Amino acid sequence: MIPTKYVDTYLDELVSDLQTLIRQPSVSAKNEGIEKCASLVQKILQKSGIKSELLRLKKGVAPIVYGEVKSKQNPGKTLMFYNHYDVQPAEPFDLWDDPPFSGRKKGNKIFGRGATDDKGELITRIKSVEACLKTTGDVPCNIKFVIEGEEETGSAHIEDYLKKYKKKFSCDGVIWEFGYVDAKNRPIVGLGMKGLLFVELSVKESIRDAHSSLAVLIKNPAWRLIEAVNTLRDSDGKILIKDWYKDVSPLSKNDLNIIQKEPFDETAFKKEFGITSFVGDKKGLDAKKALVGGATCNIAGFVSGYAGDGAKTVLPGSALVKIDFRLIPKMGPKKQISRLKRHLKSKGFSDVGIKVYHGEAAARTDSSHPFVSQVKDAADESFGKSILNVSNAGTGPMYPFVEILNAPCISIGSTYMFSRIHSPNEFARIDLLKKTTKCMCMIMSNFGNA
Repeated sequence: MIPTKYVDTYLDELVSDLQTLIRQPSVSAKNEGIEKCASLVQKILQKSGIKSELLRLKKGVAPIVYGEVKSKQNPGKTLMFYNHYDVQPAEPFDLWDDPPFSGRKKGNKIFGRGATDDKGELITRIKSVEACLKTTGDVPCNIKFVIEGEEETGSAHIEDYLKKYKKKFSCDGVIWEFGYVDAKNRPIVGLGMKGLLFVELSVKESIRDAHSSLAVLIKNPAWRLIEAVNTLRDSDGKILIKDWYKDVSPLSKNDLNIIQKEPFDETAFKKEFGITSFVGDKKGLDAKKALVGGATCNIAGFVSGYAGDGAKTVLPGSALVKIDFRLIPKMGPKKQISRLKRHLKSKGFSDVGIKVYHGEAAARTDSSHPFVSQVKDAADESFGKSILNVSNAGTGPMYPFVEILNAPCISIGSTYMFSRIHSPNEFARIDLLKKTTKCMCMIMSNFGNA
């Protein structure tokens, strides 16, 4: 029996638990409330009938909240739910309609930092397991929860955790921490995630800022950095670093077939972001292929000189730019860093400093894997229709799960694509939380009975 009626009966409790989680700040970038939130998540797991504990790596590293339920009827198969309890900083506070950690409910929405990313998603997983336990006294397969507290700062220690607790974390499949729902309320069943390489390039010319009249004699580091950055990619977004794409395999025929079938409303997308065209004037299939399998070189921030109100005639002494590269399968972060360094040196920019913040490889699950149909069938039944996606355009630590645990990973969830994650007024839709909780019940059933 799939306990979906239980979800209807106890929907208010789901909403209440999510509000409780939102009201506990857990900003990993500022180490704000991390320990308190980890303890809170552990209590919610235990209240739901899930045995839980806090796992430690070393002092100063956020704990992982681990949960486990052993199946009586099917102890030979294990499904893992990977989630995170940390959230992005809520600033700028003045752009929020309500305090960011209020968890305020308005109609069909719950507002607050982490409402969707990732506390809302986490609650759907917990409540689906609780529904099974309270309805049948069992779960269709073994269930494990791995809930980390550093995802929003790059999951710096997740690989170490996976290696240390490899036996404890062993599983046959992983449901990822989120999943988008499109503008027509269709969930996106994602089979992969892009990788990420985040770097900072810098140039220091003089010991201090100077009067701009001296620009005839003192080199401007901002111009120098602009010249260096301009060699990295062309106006259509193609990365110009030698051998950047060397190891990449082309999309398979099956992948292209899935991409072609995947709906993408270009007009709605452009309207949401107030833009009139895409990079390189991409349209149709090319736009969809870029989202799934396109590498990027993005300027995330440029800092130099004076950027306040009014005028200040200053010649900056230094400049820096923060760049994130989205990586696709076979692009190893370490190898790409070496290629970036060689490129800058070959172009005469040996003076440009390079600081590497984070590197994450891309990962994908083969669309022919049986796990894919088990998840998609559950999504179709719960939502009416779902969309198969070869790879999400974003990044998460999926690669070490695939590599170390040797388990396929699939993302599916309740995150409405315009729910303002990482932005002011982030919200979760209650109707989607409900459908996703039912979907998780069905996934466990399909997985356990396969």
